[in-house]
Amino acid sequence: MDQMIQQVLSATGQTIVMVFFSTIFSLVLGLPIGVLLHVTGKESEGGIIPSPVFNNVLSRIVNVLRSFPFIILLIVLIPLSRLIVGTSIGTKAAIVPLSIAAAPFVARIIESALKEVDPGVIQAAKAMGSTNWQLVYKVLIPEAMPSLMSGLTLTIINLIGYSAMAGTIGGGGLGDLAIRYGYQRFRPSYLVAAVIVLLVMVELIQVIGDRLVKRMMAKR
Repeated sequence: MDQMIQQVLSATGQTIVMVFFSTIFSLVLGLPIGVLLHVTGKESEGGIIPSPVFNNVLSRIVNVLRSFPFIILLIVLIPLSRLIVGTSIGTKAAIVPLSIAAAPFVARIIESALKEVDPGVIQAAKAMGSTNWQLVYKVLIPEAMPSLMSGLTLTIINLIGYSAMAGTIGGGGLGDLAIRYGYQRFRPSYLVAAVIVLLVMVELIQVIGDRLVKRMMAKR
């Protein structure tokens, strides 16, 4: 029993590391893409510098990446993981496909959040002489922060599920523990423990995210 607890705690730590870093990297990748999707969109939808051709091409690329099955992406990106972190298995290797898989999802969330900003606020900022860059980081992003936080919460929850799936190729974490010990060695207690911990993690993230969104809305 003590051994199982230690293994579950270790796997939980690996899952937290995977989700934490993949969230950061997916934001780094997805934020500029989401902003570009919005600012180059139709002017009627809040686009600051409309560019239909660029927006259409970028939008299609994001759609293709979003529709790519994650389990296949895990396998396809094995060489890239090996190139970046020096290995194709383990927690570090799993962060690469997790980040890339979540980036287009993050981009769409950011685009949707920015579209919710009141056009009147943007027009007022333009009238005051704000540059396009100032419109993005001083108006759009601050005004969309509650929606962005809600989207970030959803992203983290999705990454928790993805991290469990990464266990199918030796990605470590709770998914790997459930497969190697619960499924392959016929120990259902490991499966149950992994599921319970994942459910608790998802619930905690959702509660924290909801409270942060409420605080942001109250300060507006």
